[in-house]
Amino acid sequence: MAEITGYGVAIIVFLVMSLVIGTVTYKLVKKSGKRLIVAGKSLPLFMVGTMLVAQSVDGNSSLGAVALIYQFGFWAGAVIPIGLGICLLLTGLIYGKRLNKISMFTLPDYYFRRYGNASEGISGILMIISFVILVAGNFAASGFILQTVLGIPFLLAIIIAALVVLTYTIAGGLFASAYTDIFQIYLAIGSFWAAFIFFAGGFSGVSFDTILASAPPGYLDLSGLFDTANGALINWAGILALGLGDIVALDFMERVFAAKNPNTARRGAFMGAGLTFFTVIPIGMLGIIAFHFLPGLADPYTALPELALNHMPFAIGAALLMGVLGASMSTANGGMLAVSAVISRNLLQRIIRQRWLGKGTWSDSKLLAITRISVVPVMIAALALGYAMPQPGIYLILAFDVVFAGALAPLTLGLFWKKANMPAAIVSLIVGTLLRLVLYFVMPVELAGLDTMIPPVISFTLFIIVALATQKKWPGKERHDINDYVPPEEDIISGEDLKHFHAGQQGTSRQAT
Repeated sequence: MAEITGYGVAIIVFLVMSLVIGTVTYKLVKKSGKRLIVAGKSLPLFMVGTMLVAQSVDGNSSLGAVALIYQFGFWAGAVIPIGLGICLLLTGLIYGKRLNKISMFTLPDYYFRRYGNASEGISGILMIISFVILVAGNFAASGFILQTVLGIPFLLAIIIAALVVLTYTIAGGLFASAYTDIFQIYLAIGSFWAAFIFFAGGFSGVSFDTILASAPPGYLDLSGLFDTANGALINWAGILALGLGDIVALDFMERVFAAKNPNTARRGAFMGAGLTFFTVIPIGMLGIIAFHFLPGLADPYTALPELALNHMPFAIGAALLMGVLGASMSTANGGMLAVSAVISRNLLQRIIRQRWLGKGTWSDSKLLAITRISVVPVMIAALALGYAMPQPGIYLILAFDVVFAGALAPLTLGLFWKKANMPAAIVSLIVGTLLRLVLYFVMPVELAGLDTMIPPVISFTLFIIVALATQKKWPGKERHDINDYVPPEEDIISGEDLKHFHAGQQGTSRQAT
């Protein structure tokens, strides 16, 4: 192990602060599963907006984006914060207010209420896969920072990061995320801009014009958006996968659900979108700057930490490293909690225990205990994936490719189309996802990107066709009223969200499969 430098001391202090602050929030949970998962649906605007941008600006969209820009040009990485900002904007405009109003714990709760257990289970499994991938990318980003700064093996580095996040996720749940995000994300955004201004202002001793001139042809022009030879298809696929696919994001929606009222959820999404867009320029240009100062890197994922360590003043470099580490840990925390909630609430409590085994409901404290236990296997799975294939940035796009393909159509049409029904949702979920997997293997390299764009179109089309063809047996309007139904709190906690839902009672019974 290398000698610990000032950077190492800063990182260690930051880790300890995150651990202490996150763990202290244990007191706020008050033995309640609802408070662990959605903070008791009590969060104000500042916290909701902060938490949403903290989920958006993570290790994938910073360290990962810089690595992609280093290799392929500005647009290859800039699409990440652009896509995520678009997602939060659309969430504020269309989805957030509606979904907060009906009081849910997890996004698969909506699929259950609108379509039944089968859709809940399929969507839940897809989202679990998606978010294990997302958390893996953030563990990998954290590992790269700790490896570079502390001089320790990558495996040890990623384990340290994972254990810190695991501890405060189990302790405080969404409250831990809320309070650690406040200092983690604003440090990250501020350090991105400080680093960019340092180089753009010529304070590094090299003029910014010289830095820009060293970029290869196509790195800084618009060809990355319009020339397929320069990755335009892949870049647009990334924008779409994140801008639309991330709407079906467990962590984003968990924060929307935690807002104290629908207007707070909406404004919080707009706040998160604005702050995410605010990072496009500094993150994008840091990739170009790294290309100038660090040519020929064997591992592009070390570009940002190497730039911080060797080409910035200590204060800026240390802040940048802590910011990226904090952003990565924040999203890993949110992702692990969201997946654990789906496992405990949707899969174990409602589908396996209540529907398959015919057993009684869980209390709020039992839901709390099972959710906390579920965090451990989620962490292990993400840690293993992040160590085996450490590719932050790419993982982010892949994570939402999965749900973009099949899960977006049932959510969107379920909210806005009265004829949306259970058979259409199941076909859309299964066919969209399977088609995405098939196209991954058969799509020619020169057409890469179309394998992301085609499946959701097919998914929406099939949803409409199947819904229209099955209206007589499964009339969608019988469950459309759930979009305005707010279950009693005790029903939500017990997993019996529709216990007192009376509109279209016969259809409700028939579709709950």
